[in-house]
Amino acid sequence: MKAKMKTGMVKGGMAKGGKAALLAMALAFPMLMVQPALAQQVAGASMATAPMIQVTGEGRVASAPDMAVISLGVTTEGDNAAEALAANSAAIARVIDNLRAAGMADRDIQTSGLSINPNWQSDMSKGGSTISGYIASNMIAVRVRALDTLGATLDAAVKDGANTLNGVEFALQDPAPALAEARKRAVADALAKAQLMAEAAGAKLGAIQSIVEGGGEMPPMPMMRMAAEASAGAVPVAAGETATQARVTIVWQLDS
Repeated sequence: MKAKMKTGMVKGGMAKGGKAALLAMALAFPMLMVQPALAQQVAGASMATAPMIQVTGEGRVASAPDMAVISLGVTTEGDNAAEALAANSAAIARVIDNLRAAGMADRDIQTSGLSINPNWQSDMSKGGSTISGYIASNMIAVRVRALDTLGATLDAAVKDGANTLNGVEFALQDPAPALAEARKRAVADALAKAQLMAEAAGAKLGAIQSIVEGGGEMPPMPMMRMAAEASAGAVPVAAGETATQARVTIVWQLDS
């Protein structure tokens, strides 16, 4: 009996020991899998916290405009909406005919706004405002592709017709080359700034991490210079210059 009991105890002990060993291996195996993953996360975190520098550069190109856009139109009044619109339609038709006679193509004449509104008049005797008629307005945008005819075109527009002029904007017919050059200058400006700041900090520029066109391109803005000559008898105009601008934001990694 004693021998059998000892034998049973040995077998039981071996069984319990085997289970404990298997359990320890099972618990240790996931730890072996977690350690490489943690190492990768630590490496990624160190890369993410690497020193960076972000700089915004701007580029600007001044060009002589080769196109102008005139915003003009006709404003008329009438006792009722139909009367105001009829008078306006007749007047704007004369304006368009005059522009065509001056050499403007149909593709360069475009309606930009049409409205009819009541003409409110203050009447204190009636305790408020009353409608004294209606006002009709028809605006058109005229693209002048030959700037030496701009003055004559304005004359033709206001002759026997247009009584509203909202302004003249100068532009480029093909802004792509100027915009491409502005972008190049913006990148060069950002690089020069980044190199200066990196050297001042005792570092060197590393690999570029990102390039983003920030802020968008600035629309051409007229910078007036009295250089354009008006034809005899025409409205005097000065074309000046247009400025095409671009802005980029670049991020570099810094190397020690």
